[in-house]
Amino acid sequence: MISHDAATTRMPVVFFGHGNPLNALHANAWTRGWTAVGQHLPQRPRAVLCVSAHWYVPGTALTAAQNPRTIHDFGGFPRELFDVQYPAPGAPDLVRRVGELLRPTRVGRDVEWGLDHGTWSVLRHVFPAADVPVVQLAIDATQPLAFHYELGRRLRPLRDEGVLVIGSGNVVHNLRAYVWDNQPAEPFDWALRFDARVRELVVQGDHAALVDYPALGPDAALAIPTPDHYLPLLYVLGASHAGEAVTFPVEGIEGGSMSMLSIQWG
Repeated sequence: MISHDAATTRMPVVFFGHGNPLNALHANAWTRGWTAVGQHLPQRPRAVLCVSAHWYVPGTALTAAQNPRTIHDFGGFPRELFDVQYPAPGAPDLVRRVGELLRPTRVGRDVEWGLDHGTWSVLRHVFPAADVPVVQLAIDATQPLAFHYELGRRLRPLRDEGVLVIGSGNVVHNLRAYVWDNQPAEPFDWALRFDARVRELVVQGDHAALVDYPALGPDAALAIPTPDHYLPLLYVLGASHAGEAVTFPVEGIEGGSMSMLSIQWG
């Protein structure tokens, strides 16, 4: 039951750079950072609302199944990864509450979609028992950048209602340049520069520049060839409060061209 009347400790809001789906199986610097986020929350969340890069569709919607399925939305990976299940329950009360907060935006309820790897590959480390209810919010691919930031602002009250709002994507995500041979890869200069620029703007609280990322120049064009993995950042940015403490639980570049940066407000 998600009650927005009970007094609770304000939850942080977190952006996770999820990277390669194989991180779901591995204990490494990235996943240890995700685990630490879960271990140091101020309280156990009543539910998680996740905006994942991998539910990028023409419309705003919420997963509404009582028991959302684990979606293996990738190919070419070992059988072991396809065997992973993350049986977190849904949260019908949270679905209703988010619908209220996002009005007048029309929000569909989808019982077919479930938890894609942008969600479960991270939450498998944050909440390994899969015992915290999870709802995903779709990213409307037809809307301008400011729309996504504004939806994040409308979601802000959830943080005072025991809900952990998270975004899962990558602030640098260029698969054409990604090194896939499992060997350590030196980060591209443009990837390092853009990753550092995002960090700088986050610390400065310059939300306008982060929303209008194409204006950040050629490095932005290389780092974000498509917006799907960047947009989850705008939701959690909108859900943050001015002047909140900002930390970076995970840092680094995977495969030369994928930022694993995680950002936590509060």
